[in-house]
Amino acid sequence: MTTKAPQASTTPSHDTPILKRPWLILLGLVLVALNLRPALSSIAPLLNEVSESLGLSAARAGLLTTLPVLCLGLFAPLAPRLARRFGSERVVFGILLVLAIGIVLRSTLGEVGLFAGSLLAGASIGIIGVLLPGIVKRDFPAQAGSMTGVYTMALCLGAAIAAGSTVPLTHYFDDRWDIGLGFWMIPAVLAAIVWFPQARELHASHQVAYRVRGLFRDPLAWQVTLYMGLQSSLAYIVFGWLPSVLIGRGLTPTQAGLLLSGSIIVQLVSALSAPWLATRCKDQRLAIVSVMALTLGGLFGCLYAPLEGLWGWAIVLGLGQGGAFSLALALIVLRSRDSHVAANLSGMAQGVGYTIASLGPFAVGVVHDLTGSWDSLGWIFAVLGVGATIAGIGAGRALHVQVTSEKI
Repeated sequence: MTTKAPQASTTPSHDTPILKRPWLILLGLVLVALNLRPALSSIAPLLNEVSESLGLSAARAGLLTTLPVLCLGLFAPLAPRLARRFGSERVVFGILLVLAIGIVLRSTLGEVGLFAGSLLAGASIGIIGVLLPGIVKRDFPAQAGSMTGVYTMALCLGAAIAAGSTVPLTHYFDDRWDIGLGFWMIPAVLAAIVWFPQARELHASHQVAYRVRGLFRDPLAWQVTLYMGLQSSLAYIVFGWLPSVLIGRGLTPTQAGLLLSGSIIVQLVSALSAPWLATRCKDQRLAIVSVMALTLGGLFGCLYAPLEGLWGWAIVLGLGQGGAFSLALALIVLRSRDSHVAANLSGMAQGVGYTIASLGPFAVGVVHDLTGSWDSLGWIFAVLGVGATIAGIGAGRALHVQVTSEKI
């Protein structure tokens, strides 16, 4: 059973946020978020080139796009455990360094390094991504919706920059795709440097560990999880395969990368505005239906519409997906009573959700191998989009998950 959730946030129980330097925490959150997508979106514009260089089939290329997303889900449950032992800030700092190592490894040692580095990068992103909503809920309880929008906007910006600049970087370095992919370890290291002061401070909420019981028996928690997973599956299909689809339709790799980058840049608008608007409504159901309709319209337009209208459909797609993901993160915060519940709901939603999401990119590779074309992808889009909408309607109700948060 769930309980009614108030629309106005109050200071959550169990939490004692320490904001000695709130501007530094905000800057750190933005820089960390900027690094949670380049490792994923940078590979898509180069996927054909990497596949030809290493002799990858479409199915193995699909596995390459699926592996990081699968790791987002498989490693997400580790985040709350690590946070209880070491503190969220310290874990974020350490995992940022692991992310940088994974990006470097992905650019070396050929196919083995490519897959091993992708695994390490996906695991790192999965752990950090689970922890940030709890930090937002604790340190900015009265601005949870707007801060989630800022965090998501930074995340989308990082994805857009990587998608649009990786191919030009590769060309600049004499068509060395390994350098183009490896470049993204630099911002990860810079984010770790800025985040380091937070890792040195011990927040009062870390001095006491809490256990959250009942999430996996709560229907609302499962609706949040399914919405997160199904809309994310569409997002990672776009990150992993949209440039290949567009190249198959006649665009050059540079044009395809720029179109993906442009679509992601548009996400900044809805990523920031959707949670802010949705938290001022009675609930989030109408907002979820709207962004999912935009997402499906953009996907079908990019797949089937005439080439001269692709930029328009890319904009529609960006508006939909930016809002869809931002709302998914906002739901984790809004459906939770305090930061401990938010951290555990985040672990469930992203752990189980991203495991579900990983099936989408893999299915695209398999379907393309079987059919030799991209036309059948519309069925995948429809199933995932309708499923996400149904789950989102349930998750969008103004309720709290009915769980207990207790000291251990």
